[in-house]
Amino acid sequence: MIKCLLLEDELSAVEIIEGYIQKTPFLELLGSYESGLDVPLEQLKQIDVLFLDIQLPELNGLSFLKTLVNPPRVIVTTAYPNYAIEAFEEAVTDYLVKPFSYERFFKAVSRIRSVSEPSTGNTKHHVLLYADKVIYKTNIEDIFFLKAEIDYVNVVTNEREVLILDSLNSWSEKLRPYHFKRIHRSYIVNLDKIEKVTGNQVFIHGNTLPIGRTYKEDFLLAFRKKGLF
Repeated sequence: MIKCLLLEDELSAVEIIEGYIQKTPFLELLGSYESGLDVPLEQLKQIDVLFLDIQLPELNGLSFLKTLVNPPRVIVTTAYPNYAIEAFEEAVTDYLVKPFSYERFFKAVSRIRSVSEPSTGNTKHHVLLYADKVIYKTNIEDIFFLKAEIDYVNVVTNEREVLILDSLNSWSEKLRPYHFKRIHRSYIVNLDKIEKVTGNQVFIHGNTLPIGRTYKEDFLLAFRKKGLF
């Protein structure tokens, strides 16, 4: 469970973000405050992520962030896009411009989840995929491949295809500990699901996927190391 704190003075934004947090299974809200001066220091030490507005009473959100010696991961939530460069200079994880959708919110917190939650030691690992107002709990080992679709990624399993707002580069990092490999600028494949490789093509579950020239050597090396080739 990822523990979070909300620093926001606009009532309508508080209600929306608290609602987003409540519907996200892996988030737990420890507190909500209008000013950084109201946030208890002990509570800051307990959280994993801070949702931070910029235009706050008494102390600007970024100014408050600069006062923290060991800040948590921060997701900025603001109506002002012009603070983005300054925010990323403070190493914030993401920058959400109001009004933002739950889909965009879920993408931001999923990035934090991929690096924040420790392994449980279970043999099965899963990801949560959000699409069309539905969250799908999906075992990583059940994923056949992922395909880039402009600003989206199509995650293909035996049961379904889920089109999520994300990038293939982001998924390359998320899947690095598992048996997945980038074979093309538009494809990541599960090495365990490959049926055969012929020339510049990979065959998985009735799908024929291209192998990009710049990815081929690295892919074949990983494939051979698994004893599959």
